[in-house]
Amino acid sequence: KTQRLRTKELLRLQTPIHCPRWLFLQLHPPLFIMHRLLTGGPNIYKEGGTEDRGENARLQAFIGAIAIGDLVKSTLGPKGMDKILQPMPGQEGPTKSATVTNDGATILKSVWIDNPAAKILVDISKTQDQECGDGTTSVVVLAAEMLRNAQLLVEQRMHPQVIIKGYRIALAAARAKLESLATDNGKNESAFREDLLRIARTTLSSKLLKHEKEHFATLAVDAVLRLRGKPNLDYIQVIKKPGASLKESFLEEGFILEKKIGVGMPKVLEDCKILVANCQMDTDKIKIYGAKVKVDSFEAVAEIEQAEKEKMKAKIDKIVAHGCNVFINRQLIYNYPEQLFKDANVMAIEHSDFDGTERLAAVLGADIASTFDNPEETKLGSCKKISEMLIGEDKVIKFSGCSQNEACTIVLRGASQHILDEAERSLHDALAVLYQTVQDTRVCNGGGAMEMAMAAAVLEKAKTVEGKESAAVEGFAKALQQIPMILADNAGLDSGELLGQLKAAHARGEHTMGLEFQTGSVTSMEKLGIMESFRSKMSQLCSASEAAEMIIRVDDIIKNAPRQREG
Repeated sequence: KTQRLRTKELLRLQTPIHCPRWLFLQLHPPLFIMHRLLTGGPNIYKEGGTEDRGENARLQAFIGAIAIGDLVKSTLGPKGMDKILQPMPGQEGPTKSATVTNDGATILKSVWIDNPAAKILVDISKTQDQECGDGTTSVVVLAAEMLRNAQLLVEQRMHPQVIIKGYRIALAAARAKLESLATDNGKNESAFREDLLRIARTTLSSKLLKHEKEHFATLAVDAVLRLRGKPNLDYIQVIKKPGASLKESFLEEGFILEKKIGVGMPKVLEDCKILVANCQMDTDKIKIYGAKVKVDSFEAVAEIEQAEKEKMKAKIDKIVAHGCNVFINRQLIYNYPEQLFKDANVMAIEHSDFDGTERLAAVLGADIASTFDNPEETKLGSCKKISEMLIGEDKVIKFSGCSQNEACTIVLRGASQHILDEAERSLHDALAVLYQTVQDTRVCNGGGAMEMAMAAAVLEKAKTVEGKESAAVEGFAKALQQIPMILADNAGLDSGELLGQLKAAHARGEHTMGLEFQTGSVTSMEKLGIMESFRSKMSQLCSASEAAEMIIRVDDIIKNAPRQREG
């Protein structure tokens, strides 16, 4: 209050008689700023809304994104550590048990984050998981390292737009180098299969399945090559069955449905014509809410029951008229219709879950029918043989020789549900990255070799860049060099020594040199067969650079007022 009175007195004394106060304030900026601070200034936000500008906003964005990179950094590489994700109190239960994983996308999806810049990195991790399957941790760590270097440049008073310009120059040089080092064996079937096996082994090396990577790499490659390039991973089904060891997992040709064949039906059937349906096969209910039927005698009840039976029999007759000998329904099939199917020599399978029904219809080449009035318009599926088989202690139905013969099922065995869940995530990553490699057959070396080669190319480019942008280009190269350094740190190796050896090797033009973690040395990745998908590596580079650029641009963070709860 005293300060405000002093300011008013100062303004009164210093303002000329002929000069309006608003003009005097405009002519004296320090006094104008003080006046605004003391009077509170105009507030355009609703009460509770806040705004952070300039350095504060930029600091929040950088710190949040870097913290996310540090969170998943220790899970990177073949010697990465696992994390236990504990659900919030009150979320315990069969579906919300603790998760043990080192998959970057799974960790980031499970963490509740408030920082907006951190959410950007979580989003690019999810996108990488959907697009390529592998590289979900690398893309976040690379983006965080780019932002760490950008923060140092901003603190040296370099404008964000200058940094972005330098990063774009560096990205173009890195992309050109990566494309020049990629190899393509797509025309040679045996060499391409070997490339796929190498990629699968490399992907599985950083997962739970690394001790059985030969076995699972073969399973994954066989499953993907069965697709013959068809753009549908749904044809590969993964079933988890607790018991036995991971090594006893196997690939089963055909499709497996985790249901049982109806009572009294034949357990083996050949030359099957299959009708897949999603309709009620219990007593048709009156569909008016609250409707009641009042009768005055038991004979009337019997007549209603008989009418319902006649209606169901008419529906079964329509189904049989399609010429099918197997009927699979998504919903329940009650006793009476099941008996009618048995009398008509039609195998009935009930309650196939919705995902199972969709996949089954695609694999069998059938339509999912809901009405049966037009048999000529309904497409039946076909397979050579349906039989029951035993997996562990559970009976399942196996469809062999499906019309879409690309279908197969991978049955995972393991000691506990946690191990099976992590094995499924690991296998999904391998399948997805192999599938992308079949689409784009180019491959490149792993083990940090590509990052060091790109960093060397970017540093060469920096020598030709004039102006402040050259510092940003060098910062981009340092971020790329951090990937092999983090890989070495996670393995407990001397990262500084190994990085020096890698720099020297790549300066000599030996761009196949990378880190070998068994001996802790620098070796040729080509000889060891450590390969990665070109498409996955390119996606990591571009996504990380774009996310870093977006966060560097931030100079204002506005938070809306929280919604007031009523009552």
